[in-house]
Amino acid sequence: MPAAVAVVSMAACLPSSGGTAGSGVDGLPRTDTPGGTLRTWSIGPVETWDPQRLAAGQDVAFATRTFVRTLTAYAPAAHGTPGRLVGDLAEDTGSASADLRTWSFTVRRDAAWQDGSPVTCADVKYGVSRSFASGVIVGGPAYADALLDIPKNADGSSIYRGPYDSSPAGAAGRVAYDRAVTCSGRIVTFRLARPVADFAEVVTLPAFAPVKASEDRRAAGTYAVFSDGPYILAGGWNPGTGGTFTRNPAWTRASDPVRRALPAAIEYTEGMDIQTIVQRITADEGGGATAVALTPAPPAVQLQVLASAPLRDRYVDVGTGLVDYIAPNVRSPVFKNAAARQAFALATDRDAYVTALGGPSAAEPVTSLIPPGLLVPTKAATTSASSTPVPTGSPVARARALLASSGATLPVRITVAYRSGPTMDKAMAALLPGWTAAGFAPTLKPVANGYFSVVSAPSAATVDAFWTNWAPEWASASTILQPLFDSRVNVSASGSGRDYGYVEDTALNGRMDALSSVADRSAREAGWAAVDEDLRAMTAYVPLAERRALYVAGSAVRNLSADEVLGGAVDLATIGVAQ
Repeated sequence: MPAAVAVVSMAACLPSSGGTAGSGVDGLPRTDTPGGTLRTWSIGPVETWDPQRLAAGQDVAFATRTFVRTLTAYAPAAHGTPGRLVGDLAEDTGSASADLRTWSFTVRRDAAWQDGSPVTCADVKYGVSRSFASGVIVGGPAYADALLDIPKNADGSSIYRGPYDSSPAGAAGRVAYDRAVTCSGRIVTFRLARPVADFAEVVTLPAFAPVKASEDRRAAGTYAVFSDGPYILAGGWNPGTGGTFTRNPAWTRASDPVRRALPAAIEYTEGMDIQTIVQRITADEGGGATAVALTPAPPAVQLQVLASAPLRDRYVDVGTGLVDYIAPNVRSPVFKNAAARQAFALATDRDAYVTALGGPSAAEPVTSLIPPGLLVPTKAATTSASSTPVPTGSPVARARALLASSGATLPVRITVAYRSGPTMDKAMAALLPGWTAAGFAPTLKPVANGYFSVVSAPSAATVDAFWTNWAPEWASASTILQPLFDSRVNVSASGSGRDYGYVEDTALNGRMDALSSVADRSAREAGWAAVDEDLRAMTAYVPLAERRALYVAGSAVRNLSADEVLGGAVDLATIGVAQ
């Protein structure tokens, strides 16, 4: 992928995508010696530590490597290769029925809570049930509600109201849940409403983590931690400042195939300014020698880190999986024409966009919504009817010829909406020269507040194109393309949902449905890549860049890594402190 010309001298220092990075991972000696205190510093705030409420990527990454275990997990990345799916609380990655609607997982015998009691199938079932108590457990993902075979009310809500509802009115819901999630000894079985080929990856989410019923604090448990991982929260959590995690005496390394858990303690401090975090860590001051930043360094600071020879072994730069893109509105008078959409895509200067964001340590130009770490090779697009022959010559010349072939009179006026902010104002302005040279007369429409609700409303349908972004929930393109381009779950009289460009293609919808029944992961991901090829052939979206994150660590921190499947967050599974 091309690097921004203005900072090409730094591009050689950076990885091409994902995984562990910097020259730092290999430049310092690694360690497998337990002990010491690791300091993790963040601007925060942590919204919750409740497994079923966790949603923010950084918080999920921290929790699932320290005190929350899930049925399956992604093993730590190695040398730029994203971690593979393995059993975590489960003995393996589960088994599925032939129709992929029934999934079973066997809970390990040796997994234990911090009080020494075993983690049971009943604990998993109870934890998942909490997601349905939406009036109490607020803010978490609703995958259990969406996927389990439990009937819905007329308004689309589940008839099951969660474990706290013991009313007669909730009896039918409890029966339905007990039928959808069952326990037989150590085996937990999920019955789904439809085939879900990658359900073994869905259960990497903390929404499917176990909770011990006797320790459930319900609405009051926002920051309550009852651990089945290697660390416990000692002394409670102080919102705005943080807390200290110490060794869980009931945890054993033999019981955990994912976490090395080397530090004896992890001090988590939130509420710090990012400039202060980076300054103290890079200078090894005020505890910075044993600290790692959980908040990425801003672009201006990244350049300082990259230019410093002493720091070359103390940073990691990784793809986050978050991809910026523009969705042309296929209902607009301009972009209902395929040639006009192709011209727009050709004239979009990704390198200029990345430069304005802060250069190659801040973002990387991409040609797909599927992050580079997940993208698999595929053949050319199978949908040809929507593809217009592209003229030869420079991108601008080709774009201008295509736009002229659309029958429009140049210059063609378009309006492009985006979420306003200091950096994004510059990044979007950097795209204007390319569009103008191709024959467009672009007007940027900044939206400062409530961006996504504004641009998905019916009143926004007159806008020609929308900036937006997306990141996968787990390591599959299924969590990208169907949520964004399945018109059945998005487009309605209420607006576009997440399908901002109003793409409605019955054949593609059917192909996406079919992929849910493909059991082989390689074949399934290749199928998603083929769907993506067709979406790009239709110019259903124009990819811009994958956001990157650069984290710094003190001189005593070892085994520093980050992983795209964790949303680009620092991976605490193997990190250690020099002794």
